[in-house]
Amino acid sequence: MRPGPAATSSARWPDRFRLTGPSCLPDPRTHAYRRDIADVGLAGALFAPHYARAVDCRVESDQVMLRGDPSDDARATSQLLRGESFALLDLSGDWAWGRCLHDDYVGYLPRAALAAMPAPDHRVTAMLAPVFARPDIKAPVVATWPISARFEAKREGDFLACGAGYVHVRHAQPISATAADPVGVAEGLLGLPYLWGGRGAGGIDCSGLVQIALGFAGVAAPRDSDQQRESLGAALAPEAPLRRGDLIFFPGHVGMMADEATLLHATALWMAVVREPLADVVARLAPDLPEPIVARRRLA
Repeated sequence: MRPGPAATSSARWPDRFRLTGPSCLPDPRTHAYRRDIADVGLAGALFAPHYARAVDCRVESDQVMLRGDPSDDARATSQLLRGESFALLDLSGDWAWGRCLHDDYVGYLPRAALAAMPAPDHRVTAMLAPVFARPDIKAPVVATWPISARFEAKREGDFLACGAGYVHVRHAQPISATAADPVGVAEGLLGLPYLWGGRGAGGIDCSGLVQIALGFAGVAAPRDSDQQRESLGAALAPEAPLRRGDLIFFPGHVGMMADEATLLHATALWMAVVREPLADVVARLAPDLPEPIVARRRLA
């Protein structure tokens, strides 16, 4: 079933709202408002001609790019993967507008990418998981799903049976399972191409790598590196020794320490997820940036 005008939310809302102070414009990346409409959750803080209640949908496509405007030519801002949730606020032609439920990131995606789907209970752990037509590794591959794609499945021997086919158990795990080492998750993506806005399907960007890796460890991370710098972990003193898992922030960039001296990051310079000495990264940036590292943070 496709989401449409008849779709409703079970939440109950008051019929009237009152603005109790000045209307302020919050961060548009994570607060859904336009000149003509706003998320009803912003009522009372932000004036809008119309407020909309979100309808929860899921991404039916293997992946879809979230965009800043309703156009295939618009700049991609993030990426949603199969089975992830999207709070739909408005439909216009072929485009849906709303926010991603895992990080509240706001944008547009093609209406056809959304559907009402069963709640997923598994997610892909491999960089790319083949979906077989039968529970047999020699069977035809009917699809390939990227890391963190979500689906409903039932185990049958060495396979997980789902609506699209069969995923090998070594390529996925229950969503409830958590990884003890998020850096290990990121290391599994070494060599994945760099893709602006990507979160693993066909490529990934620096903050997407951190978000996905921490997500597998049960840590919800915001989408962009500046948001991550402001909300993740605790600041480290400049003289504190680094260790595996520490986050290193540069202007507009973030990486994870693989050990006390090695940075793991998705970088446009090499157009891939790579490991390289942190000292080399700092030396490369130093001619243009007096202080290449703007923050060092450690998760609890």
